Amino acid sequence: MKFYSKELSWLAFNERVLQEAADPHNPVIERMRFLGIFSNNMDEYFRVRVADVRRDIYYSRNDSDRQQAQALMAQIQSKVIQLQEHFEQLFVEVQRDLAKKKIRLVHEMQLTKKEEAWLSDYFHQQIKAHIVPIIIQQQTDLKSALNEDATYLCVEIEHLGKVDYAAIELPTEAFPRFMQLPFKSTKREKKVIMLDNVIRLCLPALFQGILPFEQVRAYSFKLTRDSEYRLPNDIDQSVLERMEEGLKQRFDAEPVRLVYDGHMPGGMLRFLCNKLELTANDSLVAGGRYRNTRDFAKFPNLGHPALVNRRELAFAHAAFSESESIFATLARTDILVYYPYHPFDHVTELVRQAAYDPKVTSIQMCIYRVAPNSRIVSSLVDAVKNGKKVTAMVELQARFDEEANIEWSKFMTQEGIRVIFGIQGLKVHSKLILIKRREGSDIERYAHIGTGNFHEQTANVYTDFSLLTSHPGICEDVENAFQYLEYPFRRLNFNHLWVSPVSTRERFEVLLEREIEQARQGQKAEVILKVNNLVDESIIVKLYRAARAGVKIKAIVRGMCALRPGIEGLSEGIEVISIVDRYLEHARVFCFHNQGEPLVFISSADLMARNLDHRVEVTAPIYDKVARKQVLGILELQWKDNVKARIIDAEQRNLYRKRGNRKKLRSQIEIRHFLKALSLPTTQQTTTKGKVE
Repeated sequence: MKFYSKELSWLAFNERVLQEAADPHNPVIERMRFLGIFSNNMDEYFRVRVADVRRDIYYSRNDSDRQQAQALMAQIQSKVIQLQEHFEQLFVEVQRDLAKKKIRLVHEMQLTKKEEAWLSDYFHQQIKAHIVPIIIQQQTDLKSALNEDATYLCVEIEHLGKVDYAAIELPTEAFPRFMQLPFKSTKREKKVIMLDNVIRLCLPALFQGILPFEQVRAYSFKLTRDSEYRLPNDIDQSVLERMEEGLKQRFDAEPVRLVYDGHMPGGMLRFLCNKLELTANDSLVAGGRYRNTRDFAKFPNLGHPALVNRRELAFAHAAFSESESIFATLARTDILVYYPYHPFDHVTELVRQAAYDPKVTSIQMCIYRVAPNSRIVSSLVDAVKNGKKVTAMVELQARFDEEANIEWSKFMTQEGIRVIFGIQGLKVHSKLILIKRREGSDIERYAHIGTGNFHEQTANVYTDFSLLTSHPGICEDVENAFQYLEYPFRRLNFNHLWVSPVSTRERFEVLLEREIEQARQGQKAEVILKVNNLVDESIIVKLYRAARAGVKIKAIVRGMCALRPGIEGLSEGIEVISIVDRYLEHARVFCFHNQGEPLVFISSADLMARNLDHRVEVTAPIYDKVARKQVLGILELQWKDNVKARIIDAEQRNLYRKRGNRKKLRSQIEIRHFLKALSLPTTQQTTTKGKVE
């Protein structure tokens, strides 16, 4: 088999997240949060990837494709059950280790009378008003009534030998999932109770006087739906109106998974499955007492500071100076920022200065995801007030941020920003800013090209590159990219940037062929890749071919990897590792040896068919020698990681790299030291007005 299943590879990635929850070297509260990250990832996996497989089962036009999809679904379900069992084991271990640190997670049967009384009072005064049970009757359309993102308790109401059921949605938008009890323990413990258990404690009070009962019992469950939606074709509707209409389909989308308390009575489970119209092609996943465990990622900071990661402050890039504008700095040299080590403030400051600089005439920007209360959007609004021409290309179909982007589009339009929506059928995933500034009799251009979103919050936890430049050729290509977004049928040239779907695949393959030719001539040939996902089969076949020709290929792949390294006669010359650590590795980098003069590129694109052929993505060359040294140094440290690096072999067993007698090297820590030590001279002129490359 040439390719590893990308769906199973994704589960192997999430298993690496679970390994972080198991790692005793991680602070115990961070381990709890990794359990939450694992759960959140699994939710998205079912909404997207499993939903795709399910559609293949139902809608494949031939029996062979349907049978393949059914076999894959069986493999997925088997692996998911295995991971869920491991999750439950780890949850018990983490609770035990929290207890050793004087933090005890308790349920309603472990409370003192004083604690019960306090919680009952709190429930009646605060929580009760936010709860409206759904009494499930024969005519109740439970499938439509349940919200996907919610956690539910299924309540069994027993009276005179008859059983009725109700569903209670946990009011997690109004109250935290974890509540610290306000009493001091004789053991100096901090007791934490989950919102689920507070409601369980007070269940009788919810139904008292409403329904007769002798006994009420509750078991948690969570429903996951297919996230797919289709846009209506009504030509009388605007793009925004069609998106809003399309998103409504998610409320009634088909369920793809039911996760439930493994102690739930069989009769209750059968009742739920019947009301939700679940079939054998839907995943039923038994677990522990708590569902929607993605909330574990929000476990509060309690106890000693050592129970969480030490706060690491970002440090300013050495090229920036408070005594001059960013434009003056960029006129001299390119700047390559690497988050979260460098602050995202460098980019927000670029847009802020552009908003009030009297020489700036226009700002263009691609928006895929932005933070709530985005400072960048605020600066764009200020720019309009200062008479600048501002254009925002908003991607309305950014997965799970569609509603937020619809609201941002309306807000920016109201504030006078020109909002455009790109090319029909092509999601715009590029991370571009173009600023035009009048300098003397000329209009100079300044550009940002990045690997990550303009999101102040995720920039603190995702590793990403931002290239800030005034290189004339690159800036011209960025301007052409914005032209392409508005006028995709115009013929435009990109001399420096790779732009999907126009040229990325072709340009990548040309440079790979050049390395193959060098290898055939007996010269050193090497390709280093850093991506989130490597699943494009055509690219993988060419990497196999390059490896057989003698090209050394190193790949750092965080997520899905369909390439199978180390197979005799196919891929012996390919090594793949994956790093999962405190920060989410999000940057994409392509490096080619190029006869000892490395060609280095950063990109918004992964090596996936959708990124190469069905999205607007931008890949930028790193011309500046110091910036190039920075990228290569980071990749070298990551490749040497022997603490958090896992070997991705042909079977994706997630084995940690053996350290032997070598010194521990944890790349995310060493990169901080490397960047601090790296001297970045601010007088170098390698890529700007002098065009010295």
